[in-house]
Order: sequence, then C-alpha cells, then structure tokens
Amino acid sequence: MIERVKKSKKIDLVVIATTCSENDNPIVDFCKSKSINFFRGSEDDVLSRYYHCARENSATIVVRLTSDCPLVDPALIDRCIDVYSSSELDYFSNTCPPSKSKYPDGTDIEVFSMKSLSEANKDAVKLSDREHVTFYMWKDSNKFKTGILESDIDLSKYRYTVDYPEDLEVVSFLANHIQDKNISGTAEEISRILDKNAQIFELNSRYYAGIGWKK
Repeated sequence: MIERVKKSKKIDLVVIATTCSENDNPIVDFCKSKSINFFRGSEDDVLSRYYHCARENSATIVVRLTSDCPLVDPALIDRCIDVYSSSELDYFSNTCPPSKSKYPDGTDIEVFSMKSLSEANKDAVKLSDREHVTFYMWKDSNKFKTGILESDIDLSKYRYTVDYPEDLEVVSFLANHIQDKNISGTAEEISRILDKNAQIFELNSRYYAGIGWKK
C-alpha cells in the first residue's frame, strides 16, 4: 500500500497513523526499518489519533487512506485531491456515502481540511463518530459541505478491501497479477481482472453490500 500511495503526484507526506498498543510495535518497527513516517495515538479514539497526527505534521489538507485498502489507486488519489482542491468543499470522497458510490470497495479515499478535522475532533461525541473518524463529517452532521466523486461507469459491485480471510485471498491474487503483468492496477484494470477470473470474484461476494458500516 505504501508503495502505491507514494506513486501519487499530489501527496506531500505519507504518515502511518498507528496506535500506542504493544500489538502495533511490529508496525512501528517496520516503519523505522523503511524510514517511513509514523505517529502513535489512541487505539479506540481514532478521530483523536488522526487529529493529533495531522497537527503534529502541520497538515492543511488531509488525505485519509485506510489500511484495509492496500490496492488503492494512486491516480484516483490524485483525481480526488484535484477535485477537492478546485472546490469549496470541507470533505470529499469517492466512496462516501456508500449508497452513492460508483467505485469498488477497496478504493476508499477521503480528502478534507485540517479545519474540518479539528471541528470534528472538538464536537463529535458519539463513539461511532470517534471510531470511524469521518462519520461526523459526512454522515451525522449538516455542518460540512461534502461531495462525492462521479463516474461514468459503475464499479461498485467489486470488492477488494481486506476484512475477512476470503478478502485476503482476493487481494493477494490481484497483487500478484498486477506485479506479474507489470500494470498500474487502476480500479478499471482490477475490475477487468476480476471479470476474467470469476472464481476469484466469487470468493468474497457474500460480503458485498451486506457487512460492516460501509453498505
């Protein structure tokens, strides 16, 4: 995921926002061995963790990418940043709210201002808002101007996020295929790979549009 995110032409700094738990020491050790920036914060109050991480790194615009989406599309990241930067929105995404998304589950990108993050951190009180970071911006509040990335084609039936063992099988297959074919692995390319490999597509299809907070 880090290798893919670093291919973005619009991101200035990549920081791994992990927790203070001893269970995440291997993540910190990995970051140190690879000279990757990291920040440690609350395990449960993820909103607070993001806020303090962004503040410590003097961020003005935050691009949130979740670690369950290792095949995030760098070109799509840049497109989201461009659209956000040319707008007057407080929050922009390609997959939130999920009911309006035309992008695969596994391409999740969120772009928002430090001001919006600060307001959410100060005002959000519900546990779900503290846990999911941006709920307060796009789901539970009318305070923020939000937008979602449009698309001429609907790819929302595809799933390559990692929540379950079957998901990991799918993502491992896709990652190896992308490497073997030496392709970029855009959302469109991955959708075509899944179209040609029905057995892989079906592996995690039972989780589509039914499990978790997204759908």
